[in-house]
Amino acid sequence: MSDEHSEPDRVETRSHLLPEEAVVGSDDPEAQAEAILTESDDREDRNMAPDTVLEHRTSDQTVTPSEPPD
Repeated sequence: MSDEHSEPDRVETRSHLLPEEAVVGSDDPEAQAEAILTESDDREDRNMAPDTVLEHRTSDQTVTPSEPPD
C-alpha cells in the first residue's frame, strides 16, 4: 500500500469506473476496487529481490504516444 494514501482513499479513488469498466457497469464499484487493489498489492510484493526498488509510474510516463490523444 502506498504511504501517500490511506486504504479508504485508495478504494474511493479506484472505485470510479474506468471507461471500459463503465461500459459493462459494476454492481458494487467499491468491492470491485478493493479486490483490484488487493490483487495489485499482492503482485507488487511477490518474489521481490531484497535490493529491488519499486518505481511507480503512470502510463504517460512509460509510453511514448505514436499519435496525439483524442
